[in-house]
Amino acid sequence: MKTFAFSAFALAATVTGLFAADPIPADHLVNGFGIGCQAYTFNRFTTFEAIEKTAAAGGKVIEFYPGQKLSPAEPDVKWDHNASPETIAKVKAKLKENGLIAVAYGVVGLSKDEAECRKVFEFAKTMGIRVINTESVDAIDTFEKLVKEYDIKVGFHDHPKREKDPNYRMWDPNYILDLVKDRDPRIGSCADTGHWMRSGLKPVDCLRILKGRIMSSHLKDLNGFVHLAHDMPYGTGEGDVSAILKEFQAQGFNGPISIEYEYHWEDSLPEVTECIDYVKNWKP
Repeated sequence: MKTFAFSAFALAATVTGLFAADPIPADHLVNGFGIGCQAYTFNRFTTFEAIEKTAAAGGKVIEFYPGQKLSPAEPDVKWDHNASPETIAKVKAKLKENGLIAVAYGVVGLSKDEAECRKVFEFAKTMGIRVINTESVDAIDTFEKLVKEYDIKVGFHDHPKREKDPNYRMWDPNYILDLVKDRDPRIGSCADTGHWMRSGLKPVDCLRILKGRIMSSHLKDLNGFVHLAHDMPYGTGEGDVSAILKEFQAQGFNGPISIEYEYHWEDSLPEVTECIDYVKNWKP
């Protein structure tokens, strides 16, 4: 029998009917995919504005990241897993107003200290978040226990290869697979396809290596396979987004998928909208 730690966060999740293990509801899918924005796309703006812009682009889900300003009215309040109940209530109301649900959170550091790590999981539980994205390899023993307790997935995110830091290995899907292969099946990859491209890797090849271990994705299309490549609307770059979506479908993965558009920071909404429209109209 599964047991849960019933803190105020967990109780709030129960009362509101949000369960992280539930699949993304059909009415929050776009052509079968749970795709929306990583709020970092709009990091020049506030959390409230990121919610509004994600909805305006046609997304129905959102991934939050720690530390974004809350709103134009409260720019000194930060949105993260340390938020007060009052702040959480405001963000939930803003999500509801815009027809969005929160499905992922990261990239966030997870502590080896269980009490600190638990704060992130309880926050995720009360927000209905399905996946926590991290690069905290050293905390895997701690958060694996919490994955089982809370039934929340964890995805290891990949940044590009670092020439001056050969010890950084998150870019290598074989390394990620080695990390997770003997772990709980809810621990796997946050597949950042653009950062794989920046490391000279073909995203579909990486996805196939990690088959069955894709927990979430930062889906990107870039203008090349070099470190300084930049985001493009889906279908206009060299990332072969159609092949990626086909591979997602073949693996039975439909999200969370986040558009993390790191270009034209101040005015990316038209291009983000093109990305959503691409998925909306995509045919395998």
